[in-house]
Amino acid sequence: MKNLSFRAKITIWFSGIMAFLVAVTFAIVFWVSNAVVQKDIQDNLVEMTEANADELTYYEQMPELQELYKSQYIIWGDGYLEIDDDFLDVVNGIYTFLCDESGSLLYGENPLARAEMEIPFQNGTVQRLKWNKTVYYVYDRLLVEDGVEGLWLRGIVSEHQGTQQLSWLVRLCTIALPALLVLAVLGGYWIAGNALKPVKQITQAAAQISQGHDLNRRIGLGEGTDELHRLAAVLDDMIARLYHSFQAEQQFTSDVSHELRTPMSVIMAQCEYILEEKRTPEEYEEALESIRRQGKKMSRLIEDMLCFARLEQEGESYPKEQLPLSELVKDVCLDLSLYKRKNISLAWEIEPEIFFYGNATLLARMLSNLIVNAYQYGKTDGSIRVTLSRGEKTVLLSVLDDGIGIAKEQQEKIFERFYRAEAARSGEGTGLGLAMVKDIAKYHGGTVAVISEEGKGSEFRLIFPFENDVF
Repeated sequence: MKNLSFRAKITIWFSGIMAFLVAVTFAIVFWVSNAVVQKDIQDNLVEMTEANADELTYYEQMPELQELYKSQYIIWGDGYLEIDDDFLDVVNGIYTFLCDESGSLLYGENPLARAEMEIPFQNGTVQRLKWNKTVYYVYDRLLVEDGVEGLWLRGIVSEHQGTQQLSWLVRLCTIALPALLVLAVLGGYWIAGNALKPVKQITQAAAQISQGHDLNRRIGLGEGTDELHRLAAVLDDMIARLYHSFQAEQQFTSDVSHELRTPMSVIMAQCEYILEEKRTPEEYEEALESIRRQGKKMSRLIEDMLCFARLEQEGESYPKEQLPLSELVKDVCLDLSLYKRKNISLAWEIEPEIFFYGNATLLARMLSNLIVNAYQYGKTDGSIRVTLSRGEKTVLLSVLDDGIGIAKEQQEKIFERFYRAEAARSGEGTGLGLAMVKDIAKYHGGTVAVISEEGKGSEFRLIFPFENDVF
């Protein structure tokens, strides 16, 4: 069974069930038909016996012109019994004969005469007896009309009288039921093939994707609400997400290579320059300073990349714990207030006693990125304001500045990795700061949004749900 196709297995199970049902149906039909046939035999026996009772007439004297009637006459008592010729016929295997009270045969034919068994009379009751492996039905009718009092009319018929009808039914079932079984099996095989056709299509598409590494391919079963169409839709969605993930990873790898190539080129150029010939101490110092700057940029870039990689591993490198968020935000603000860049002032308003279940390193880095970003793109003598507050079901962390702002068409892109607004192309950042802010917020169950207007400044809002163990 393990080596058979799913279609073959379904067909075999279906065929077995259908064969069982056909056998049960045949048995039920045979049993019911036999019961109906036997009931019909008994009803015919009673009807025929009662009808023959009406064929008996008593006369005190022999009727005249008896030759004109097809009847038989026997002497009974002080008169004569007229018996119609129809009484002599065996109709549908039913024998009818006339007996006296002692059981002596007066007229007719008794098929059980050779049985030499005494069968007591029971008026109006069908008796069932077995002789010579054959079952017989016996029906007695006591005659009470004038002149025939005390006489019994008995009818006898064998149960095999219905054998011909039953045999015809059996032959019909023997032919029809297997034919229906074959048709049902063929139909089931065809239906199973059509029902499993989507599975074959899914398998072929998956194989082609696996062999050709073409994640841009889709199964494409089309519209449908059954389980297989829903499965295909889920798989298409999964493949699409994998495709976009691989595209993003490829783009990320390409961007990283590009970002690393620039500082490496500068470092190599500086090294070649100072090694070409002897230089003055000032030239050596200038070259080393350039190498140091580029090395720091590469170090930040590598550190950011490692952070992203660890976050994508479900944060196993960043375990969460219960921590005082208010104190953490305050400490970061105190440290960065010493930055003193462009004479920008940093102020904060922090609601006390806010606790949060998260990773202190990531949260501190997230806030630092936003504040440093505000310093970098702020105006001279400007200001930065950090607020932390708790609502009924959320915690809000906001970083507001009065810097150069962000163009509306760029606000959706600034959270992409390595994306830099036009005003930031000459900056010293890696292009990963805001992307990291978004991923860290997501890791803690939160969201980040920006509200900005060019020339008036920007506000970054981080919202964490109360359900994320915010107390």
